[in-house]
Amino acid sequence: MNFSYYIAKRYLFTKSKNNAINIITIIASIGVFAGAMALFIVLSGFSGLKEFSLSFSNKYDPDLKVLPKTGKYFNYLPEQQEKIAVISEIKQSSKVIEERVLLNFRDKNVPSSYIKGVDENFLNVNAVDSTLLAGAWLHQKEKQVVIGNGISRKLSIGVAGYGDVLKIFVPKPGKGQVSNPSEAFNTISSMVIGIYSINEELDNKYVYAPFSFTQQLLELEPNEISAIEINLAKGADEDKVREKIEEVFDHQVIIKNKIQLNDKLYKMLNTENLAVYLIFTLILIIALFNVGGAIVMAILDKQSNIKTLYYLGANIHQIRRVFFLQGTLLTFIGGVLGLVIACVVIVLQQQFSLVMITASLPYPVLFETKNLVIVFLTIMTLGIIASYIGSTRIKRVIEVNS
Repeated sequence: MNFSYYIAKRYLFTKSKNNAINIITIIASIGVFAGAMALFIVLSGFSGLKEFSLSFSNKYDPDLKVLPKTGKYFNYLPEQQEKIAVISEIKQSSKVIEERVLLNFRDKNVPSSYIKGVDENFLNVNAVDSTLLAGAWLHQKEKQVVIGNGISRKLSIGVAGYGDVLKIFVPKPGKGQVSNPSEAFNTISSMVIGIYSINEELDNKYVYAPFSFTQQLLELEPNEISAIEINLAKGADEDKVREKIEEVFDHQVIIKNKIQLNDKLYKMLNTENLAVYLIFTLILIIALFNVGGAIVMAILDKQSNIKTLYYLGANIHQIRRVFFLQGTLLTFIGGVLGLVIACVVIVLQQQFSLVMITASLPYPVLFETKNLVIVFLTIMTLGIIASYIGSTRIKRVIEVNS
């Protein structure tokens, strides 16, 4: 067995005659243990919140969305539709039209919603009909709309009410000044046939309408659309599909996946995760100074032993390595125990919902190997640095006793 490792292990697991040294070592161990446990639990909690926040948008976003490179609309010609249809990696595709509109019902307005014209294939790409709270989905040949729960509350409008007509306003296309404000908008009346509920943002954003109904409102040409929403077949290579789609449209489109469609949300969540990690790492640095302090106190306590080892032929490097390994072992054992307990806590939360946000919603946590590795490497790196700094005291002790 390695000489330095053997002595370090004996020093770590053997009680000192000086009770203060034992207390300092216990405090250092608890600091490492608690730090590792807390950091992993917090990172797992933020991973759970991230997954929970993205679950709704990811569920109702297409795998790929084809958008115009310039402007709001692009032409989707019949021959291009045929080429898209024969791409084997594409499971389903749907044409959509999106535009900002003003909604009016009686004396109430919602000025910041979007109309989303969808074709008959839309539900094969996006199962938004599964979120309906009331009513039914659209009929393509009728002047009907499906609105979000948030819009419904703001306008105080229900489903298929007798005489309830939702008016949709959109600025007329064109240039120049408008002399008569009443002629500045295209207006169309519709009936609310359904109300959906996904999350607060989407519930206040979209009004789903039939494709031809939306084309008429926006005065678009028959082949003009805002986007194509695509679901990929299982195991499809996204990059290859992108290349094939770009070839169909002569590289005049932008193709976004789910992450790119929610890039701001991803950036916000990742920034929050990084900020929490850095804050807890700072706390860990302070806690792991105790490891360095424990090593220094152990060196002072073992001065006579150090002197004996030195006279028996052990050099400064070997003696320094004894205390360096002692600190590293302390960090390793405390960190592993902290991670084990933290893993148990996370599993218990997943299985038994120990902490609840509401009466029916448990606090979301996600067990990720990535977080386990990050915490372990952080703890070990900081512990090794603290142990190294503490072990440098050896040279001064030997010089004083020589």
